[in-house]
Amino acid sequence: MLWIKALHIVFVTSWFAGLFYLPRIFVNLAQESETVTSERLLLMARKLYRFMTVLALPALVFGLVLLWLQYGGAAGGMKMPAWMHAKLTFVALVLGYHHACGSLLKKFENGVNKRSHVWFRWFNEVPVILLLAIVVLVVVKPF
Repeated sequence: MLWIKALHIVFVTSWFAGLFYLPRIFVNLAQESETVTSERLLLMARKLYRFMTVLALPALVFGLVLLWLQYGGAAGGMKMPAWMHAKLTFVALVLGYHHACGSLLKKFENGVNKRSHVWFRWFNEVPVILLLAIVVLVVVKPF
C-alpha cells in the first residue's frame, strides 16, 4: 500500500505542476500580439496539456486503488469518513479545472479567446486553493 501511496503522490504532484504552469502560458498568450511567439506558446500549451492528462490518469488510478484498499473490499466495506467525501469533491473540482484548461486552450487555438491576462492570473490561483484544501483534508482530517 505504501508503494501505491508514494506513486499516487508523485503523479498528483507532477499533474499539479502542469496545472500551475499551463495558466501561466495562457497569461502570456493573452498578452501576446506576435504570431510567431503565439504559435510557440500554443505549441508549449498543447504539449503540456497532453502531458498533464497523461499524468492525471495514473494519479487517479492510484488514488482509486488506495480508496478501494482503505474503504472497499480489502477493508470489509468500511464507511468513508466525511473528510474523504470532501476530498473527493475537491478532486472532482480539480478534474473540472483540468477540463476547463483544455477548453481555454481550444479557444486560444481557434483565436476566440476573450479573456484578459488579468483574468488568467486569477484563474491561475484556483489550483493553489484546491491543492491546499485537499492537503489539509488528508493531513488534518478535520471531520
